[in-house]
Amino acid sequence: MIKKAICFMMCAAALSLSACGTGSMSANIPDSSKLSVVCSTFSCYDWTREIMGSHAQDAEITYLLENGADLHNYQPTAADIVKISSCDVFIYVGGESDGWAEDALKEATNKDMKVVKLLDAEGLTAKEEELKEGMEAEEEESTEGEEEPEYDEHVWLSVRNAELLCDDITAKLCQADPGNTEDYKANCEEYKKKLSELDDKFSKMADEAQDKTLVFGDRFPFRYLCDDYGIDYYAAFVGCSAETEASFETVAFLADKVDELGASTIFTLENSDGRIAQSIKQNTDSKDQEIAVLDSIQSVDKAQIDAGTTYISMMEENCEAIRKAII
Repeated sequence: MIKKAICFMMCAAALSLSACGTGSMSANIPDSSKLSVVCSTFSCYDWTREIMGSHAQDAEITYLLENGADLHNYQPTAADIVKISSCDVFIYVGGESDGWAEDALKEATNKDMKVVKLLDAEGLTAKEEELKEGMEAEEEESTEGEEEPEYDEHVWLSVRNAELLCDDITAKLCQADPGNTEDYKANCEEYKKKLSELDDKFSKMADEAQDKTLVFGDRFPFRYLCDDYGIDYYAAFVGCSAETEASFETVAFLADKVDELGASTIFTLENSDGRIAQSIKQNTDSKDQEIAVLDSIQSVDKAQIDAGTTYISMMEENCEAIRKAII
């Protein structure tokens, strides 16, 4: 409740400002003549652009994390709240990391807004977070009443999920902009063919694997991806963990797993300092493993987008990184 109050006090204060220094808030209010779409993650943003095709040029599509902020640490600005409040389509994950979105939606001024919550997409089965053997357990928070299950929110890292999610986004875009329904549906089907080809690459890689087990010296947001292709894993933390320091027991356990599996690679996440992975490496027998990165696609910035980065290009890089580790 405190975060909510602060957030909307910021919004109210921003709206009351006159032009001074950086200009008025009117620049942050969507052009009502354009279809306005707000996306909380890069995956949603990239899928939306693909589905809209040429019509994206005539719309206002906002990617909230374009400054490269990690989804787990992001909090919306007053300008973000204004955009969400009045947009035509709002697309968000619906997990713990963007829990702020629920409060933003309660204050929406556009009562005809179409909302896509990835975790509630038709046909998608959200999985509870998995505390695997050797993982560092998070400190439990004291709560009253029965504890609700925590779901793994990283559904976009499954290519198969991506096809379902694109269908859901397409349906809501068609509702918000019925005049372009046929184009949106056709574009979605074409894009899903590319996703299917990507799925085939992952399947072929997994079929050729000598040992389908990854060792991860970091948070592990790739459970959906691994489950799709029968890949096992050991990791330091669950995908949404706030922990940054691993205990000696966790490092020793993972180092033993590297030795037991004969693993040539220890993985870490994008933007990680790699300290945990390096500690694991130094506690193995051979100490000669490669430290490789898998990208969770949750801190993509504008510079990467301008350079041509896409969801598919990043997932292809992930596929190649896994291939090198297990084949």
